[in-house]
Amino acid sequence: MQAPSQKKAKFTSFRLICATTGCLVLAICMGVSGCKDKKAASAATEQVVAVAPTPAPAAVPEPVKLAPPQPSSEAKNAHVKISTRFGDMIVKLYDDTPGHRDNFLMLTEKEFYNGLLFHRCIKGFMVQGGDPDSKGAAPGQNLGVGGPGYTIPAEINATRFHKKGALAAARQGDQVNPSKASSGSQFYIVQGQVLNDMQLSQYQSYIGQKRPGFAFTEDQKAVYKTIGGTPMLDMDYTVFGEVIEGLNIIDSINAQPTAYGDRPLKDVIMNIQRIK
Repeated sequence: MQAPSQKKAKFTSFRLICATTGCLVLAICMGVSGCKDKKAASAATEQVVAVAPTPAPAAVPEPVKLAPPQPSSEAKNAHVKISTRFGDMIVKLYDDTPGHRDNFLMLTEKEFYNGLLFHRCIKGFMVQGGDPDSKGAAPGQNLGVGGPGYTIPAEINATRFHKKGALAAARQGDQVNPSKASSGSQFYIVQGQVLNDMQLSQYQSYIGQKRPGFAFTEDQKAVYKTIGGTPMLDMDYTVFGEVIEGLNIIDSINAQPTAYGDRPLKDVIMNIQRIK
């Protein structure tokens, strides 16, 4: 898989995520998994390109296979609690992304997420989890390719953006997934960085190359300049919720030392339950 090939503006540096074929990742960061070379990460600020992909992953167990959920009126105004050893995050799910909302609730009610890891955690960027293969995974085990056996159609909405605390769906890259369909289970929560007007102008121009007429609203700019986020992902991934309590938990997770592949050296296990 490969990231978009053009990014003329200079952006805030960020680390790269696994580019293994079939790996469920953020396509904007399709570099070598766990890249420790800061020069390579810095080069990514000049243009969004994928470096040489990692070898194909070793065989993994047959994925859990579930059926996508049916729409439900009972899912409106839903909130979930994501519990970790650092504390809890309360997440509001958006009603204008009903496919993702209903799917997340279905998996939560089936206790699908309980015991899984935040297996990829990149400081200043995001924390990612939801791979069923991560449950009880041995240290060094290749993670990031698991799922429930289906994808969710994209529900990308310009009003839903990657501010700090945004809950969004991971997916395969555009080369194999031009419709931007989301992983059936893997998600990420944004940490991001605070940006300035110049940076936001550059990101807006970058996104506008793919989405003519795109522009951040004044409210979105204000959020990015105060709370922060990862605007380079806007209009490329489905944002379907946000953390409304416990933003500091993201910071605590990303303060942990990580091994190759950006997996925390000490596992960060999640448990998720619906609370509203």
